[in-house]
Amino acid sequence: MAAHRDLQISARRVVPGRCLRARFSRAGGPGGQNVNKVNTRVELVLDLDCASEAIGESAVARIRRKLQGRIDAKGRLVVASQRTRSQARNLEFAARRMEELLGEALARQAARRATRPTRASRQRRLEDKRARSNVKSRRRVDPSDY
Repeated sequence: MAAHRDLQISARRVVPGRCLRARFSRAGGPGGQNVNKVNTRVELVLDLDCASEAIGESAVARIRRKLQGRIDAKGRLVVASQRTRSQARNLEFAARRMEELLGEALARQAARRATRPTRASRQRRLEDKRARSNVKSRRRVDPSDY
């Protein structure tokens, strides 16, 4: 199989193309005679064990945890594309999607800092509660009216 392009995950993280394999099959949907003859659907498969050499074990562990629904039984990340009638364009779409997925999985989430409600927000909450209480109390029926 021809060598695939490297996946640029971030400025410092690159997954070498040698860790990627592509499988081709017939795509469904529109395409005229193409549908029955040409293998345009692309499944791009990333061997995570091979990628761990390039991006590190901890990064691969994060990928496995965050993208577990896309990892097959052999521990490989699989992305498929059948958007176009062109095998080459589908391969490029799959590669871009895999870069996006890996980038999102490896992005560090900012730690949340606990904050306290402001005095004004507490005041608004209490005023809203009072107003709501008044609305409900006006709905009550006085039993002496009957």
